[in-house]
Amino acid sequence: MDALRSALQPVTHNLPGPIRDIGLSLIGDSCYKKLILDIDLENNPECLKLAISKALGIGIVAASSIVKVPQILKLVNSKSASGVSFLSYLLETSSLLTSLAYNVRNGFPFSTFGETALILGQNVIISVLVLKYSGRAGIAALFVAALAVGVATLFSEQLLNMQQLSYLQAGAGVLGVASKVPQIVAILQEGGTGQLSAFAVFNYLAGSLSRIFTTLQEVDDKLILYGFIAGFALNLVLALQMVYYWNAPSAKARGKQKVPAGPIPAATSSATATGASTSEPRAKSKGPTTRRRG
Repeated sequence: MDALRSALQPVTHNLPGPIRDIGLSLIGDSCYKKLILDIDLENNPECLKLAISKALGIGIVAASSIVKVPQILKLVNSKSASGVSFLSYLLETSSLLTSLAYNVRNGFPFSTFGETALILGQNVIISVLVLKYSGRAGIAALFVAALAVGVATLFSEQLLNMQQLSYLQAGAGVLGVASKVPQIVAILQEGGTGQLSAFAVFNYLAGSLSRIFTTLQEVDDKLILYGFIAGFALNLVLALQMVYYWNAPSAKARGKQKVPAGPIPAATSSATATGASTSEPRAKSKGPTTRRRG
């Protein structure tokens, strides 16, 4: 370790100013000195946990910028909302909007909730597409209008104080968990995952697990922690469904594979009957006589 430290310290002591500033803003002066300048990892476990938490948070925020893009592309390309529950996205969007307002107004570090804003925007797009491809385009306009009213209310200190917002955050945790249930039920009813994106499902699973760690390290708020724990449990159920139904055909495809069993066509049966009746007289016909006429 000493040899590695000696090799790295000339680099860590001469980092470019912007990189040094980012490191200081993320882990603070004390941990920056211990981990980056002194490279003393083994004697500073708390600083190491903080650095890991920050790295995970940044990774989650970065991944969340594209986490639902595959889902959007699947909907656009197939022009079908099969297997995707609008109710699930409605509940999740409501939960994300409330959580975003709660985190922003509490001044929590952006690395602990940044993905909320990015996923919220993608959820709005998916919800509108699901409504459009389900033949309910008119409801999409109402959905966007209601969302705008929610934003104005949740971020306004005049309309909603912090005590009231904390109650809503408790409800948002329940909504976030409940939002997974309609999707789980939709998959069971369809007998397959339809247009649901595997990339989004497995990224959600990894992200919710990572968020449990980052919340324990950086945010002393049980409401947020319990929400992530419950969310991880249901994300795990969705991931297991995705694995189980991986190669299962959709309900529409199964319907096309079925060959209806019906009665024998009338033309065939009548032809058979005619053949039988015409052959019977032929069997009874007499051959030419050999008797001589006198």
